[in-house]
Amino acid sequence: MKYIIIGLGNFGSSLAQKLTALNNEVIGVDLRMDRIEAIKDKITHAINLDATESAAVSNLPLRDTDVVVVAIGENQGANVMTTALMKKLNVKRLISRAQQGLQEMVLEAMGVDEIIHPEEETAERWAKKLNMRGVVDSFELNEDYSIVEVQVPEEYHDRTLQEIRFREDYDLIILTTMKVTEGKNDLGCAKKITNIKGVASADTKLYKGDIMVIYGNKKDIRKLLEDQEKNDR
Repeated sequence: MKYIIIGLGNFGSSLAQKLTALNNEVIGVDLRMDRIEAIKDKITHAINLDATESAAVSNLPLRDTDVVVVAIGENQGANVMTTALMKKLNVKRLISRAQQGLQEMVLEAMGVDEIIHPEEETAERWAKKLNMRGVVDSFELNEDYSIVEVQVPEEYHDRTLQEIRFREDYDLIILTTMKVTEGKNDLGCAKKITNIKGVASADTKLYKGDIMVIYGNKKDIRKLLEDQEKNDR
């Protein structure tokens, strides 16, 4: 996977290094040269430029990049301008950092669905979430076990947990399922709302587009994700 991290403050630089450690290609971008110097030997590439300028970012390999993360934190204006520019350039997947409140609502109004709150979420959690295809979110319990949110694959659509033999085939437990619907934020703009359906049972039906919350060993979770990726090809 190839990532571009724009903004190499504490959160951005930590995320860039963790994604690099997971054997990804990572390009770090920042306006401050001291941050570039501090990280240039720890990630794939470190580039000094102003990401709010369209002429400057035109030199970045955006079309070949899987995920662009706007991690600018100290300058909310630069964050919004950079995010808007990335949105205009139609990058494959855009994630932006925001503080709760007006900045978050502005990003939502721009159509940014994935927003990071570094005050609440760690770079390590996001690195693992981004590195595992098919994972919506994850929570690590210890070095062996995790709870992950995974989108329901098409082959499970309209089938019960008993019918798909999920526990028998993967030794994983589905704790609950969630449905994502469209709602409105305080500005009247579209916003995704997650509705939890309650504790899952053998009779719980799965539907494509919903999210299943899974508990189990990481190796079993990875096997599930690898099987899903093969089926999607």
